[in-house]
Amino acid sequence: MTEKILIVDDDLDTLRLVGLMLQRQGYQISAASNGSQGLAKAFDERPDLILLDVMMPDMDGYEVTRRLRNNPATVSIPILMFTAKTQLDDKVVGFEVGADDYLTKPTHPTELQAHVKALLARAIPKDSSQITTAPHEHQGYMIGVLSVRGGLGVSTLAANLAAALFTRVQSDVILAELTPGQGTLGMDLGAPNQKGLTEILQGTVAEVTREKVQASLMPHNSGVKLFLASENPRDVTLTSQVQNFQSLVSRLAALARFIVLDLGAGLPDYVQKLLPLCNERIVVLEGTPNTIQHTKLLIDEIASLGIDRTSISVVLNNRQRSEAQMPWAQAQEKLNHSISATLTPAPELFLQANRMQTPAVMAQPTNMTSQQFLKIADAVIEREKAR
Repeated sequence: MTEKILIVDDDLDTLRLVGLMLQRQGYQISAASNGSQGLAKAFDERPDLILLDVMMPDMDGYEVTRRLRNNPATVSIPILMFTAKTQLDDKVVGFEVGADDYLTKPTHPTELQAHVKALLARAIPKDSSQITTAPHEHQGYMIGVLSVRGGLGVSTLAANLAAALFTRVQSDVILAELTPGQGTLGMDLGAPNQKGLTEILQGTVAEVTREKVQASLMPHNSGVKLFLASENPRDVTLTSQVQNFQSLVSRLAALARFIVLDLGAGLPDYVQKLLPLCNERIVVLEGTPNTIQHTKLLIDEIASLGIDRTSISVVLNNRQRSEAQMPWAQAQEKLNHSISATLTPAPELFLQANRMQTPAVMAQPTNMTSQQFLKIADAVIEREKAR
């Protein structure tokens, strides 16, 4: 099999001459004229060797190397730094960030070929079984959970639905909290200070690889795999990274049978892009007049995205024992949309679950509210089988 070499250099003459030189030696050549383009090609093409210039305007070779080495998909690809810099300190920096070899410009063709051959000879062979492409990947069943405002129980429903699904099917289930800067599940489930989502959103779209996403998943004693948001309020600015969210969700879809997305409150831009990617959507509601009216508007807006209303389920979450909470039938009439399930108040159950750092459905499986979560999961499983 012909080995592929990716050349990353903002000097077009270098790209052309070095590419031609190596092509004549029988290598397959790919080229990029800046650091960002080079990263994208490296993540997409997985070359056998990267020939990388240091001095580039948008992103220098050192930063490109750091990002390549921080990604499981590219961590082992040999990198030959190719630059006009001759200072020893510059070479030391190159090796420190992860370069395997270093050549200064101009270099003799024979010297370049010798270095290339040596790097390729000692490179770790690619394991083709680990490389899959999105079109051929299994796509799991994705459920997006959201509400019209915060505090209605979206995270609680998402966590317990994920745990209930795992209880029923005993196969991979991912609970993904996609609310940067507003994470609560990490603290609730005993896994605070998670940075997986933050790192995904801070990088480039090309860096959102299957391997990187998979490495960010954390196993939990409930059997569910967690992908959690940080609690740092400053990270809320990352909600603008819409393309990263889309790429992340497409990767998650290939990693489990069921993927439960905690989408938080409202319809920010990224949620509007993610909802059409879900197989179904669950809107959490509380039985008060204002919330019902506001939720009715939310459902209308979701439908305006081209989403079939029949794929929108509503769960009435009666969190407190109060006469102010409307009964199911009255809430459904005012909402003008069917309510598929009702959760009864169970503050003691949720307090115990919080102390155990596990979903309520795992803390007391026979509790009435836990059984309601399991029934919601059963309905989701039936829809998954019927798709």
